[in-house]
Amino acid sequence: MKAFRAEMIALRHFSPTTGYGYGDEGRTALCNVYARAFGAEAAIVSPALLSGTHALTVALFGVLRPHDRILFVTGEPYDTIRPVIRGEGNGSLADFGVGAETLPLLPNGKIDFPAVGDKLRTERVDMLYLQRSRGYELRDAFTVGEIGELCRFARAQGFEGCLFVDNCYGEFVERTEPTEVGADLIVGSLIKNPGGGLAPTGGYIAGREKFIRLCENRLTAPSVGGEIGSYAYGYQPYFQGFFLAPHVVGQALKGGLLIGRCMELLGYENFPATDKPLADITRAIRFDTEKELCDFIQSVQDVSPVDSFVKLEPWDMPGYDDKVIMAAGTFVAGASIELSADAPIRKPYTAYFQGGLTYEHCKLACREILKKLLP
Repeated sequence: MKAFRAEMIALRHFSPTTGYGYGDEGRTALCNVYARAFGAEAAIVSPALLSGTHALTVALFGVLRPHDRILFVTGEPYDTIRPVIRGEGNGSLADFGVGAETLPLLPNGKIDFPAVGDKLRTERVDMLYLQRSRGYELRDAFTVGEIGELCRFARAQGFEGCLFVDNCYGEFVERTEPTEVGADLIVGSLIKNPGGGLAPTGGYIAGREKFIRLCENRLTAPSVGGEIGSYAYGYQPYFQGFFLAPHVVGQALKGGLLIGRCMELLGYENFPATDKPLADITRAIRFDTEKELCDFIQSVQDVSPVDSFVKLEPWDMPGYDDKVIMAAGTFVAGASIELSADAPIRKPYTAYFQGGLTYEHCKLACREILKKLLP
């Protein structure tokens, strides 16, 4: 509310624009609202950012330069980012001479601070990359407090580079965002948490102004940066979705806890356990067999408001190493702030469940899912 009022949001900010988009007040105001709400100096919010992976890629290529080095401190990044980092001959960061190293997490799923400190003291590191959510790994998401601890630790070691956070699935889960505890950049998708179920596409990058300007130059061109970019459909869904996002995220969290507790009572292991603090909207549920996994994913599709009749099949989804089965009977195609679930077809067989625009839908869906799973 403070962000909307401070930017004096008015009906004119919802208006569509065409062409170059010079002087697009709606675009500028939307970016400023995000920056204020996230405690950041500046932000890019754009339908031209086509997904979370695309937003992350724009930010990485915007900030990094040849011979720079990234240190992944939360284990391997999400499947679709790996070809962006290490792909060969595909225009990856590696093709441009950017190096990358991954530090494995400790057995308890936490950051290995001594190993991070050793790298920072003895090797060149230009970016520390933290992935807040678990991706397709069996670990808990990182809390804002844990991210802040890593940021303070890195600065205490003399690190002067970019503290970069993949914030997907984490927005509005806690009272603060990583940019308020030391992160230089956070990146996410608008068809996840911050779009509130209304944004039809897009992504965001928020953080320190000097890094945002570099990202703007990568998104458009160094000669024009953030001064261009029109949107012929108008910005109302983006503003309204962002306004609703904290409530919608709360609904998704409650729904995830309900399905998680029910699955625990049936003997299925959850990540996180339902008695642990929540740091994102996703929930990993482990199954014994591929059939159990696929049956659960299908049951989520069956209780969707859109395409409930679709019979799912695992497929070679672009950017993934394994076949993926995905339930997403959503109003916005593939929107994971809506009730959805997906899984790679590999051991250990784990479904990743998330979303739910309303708790009522989550509750009804949970009842129907249990009917299909119970003998």
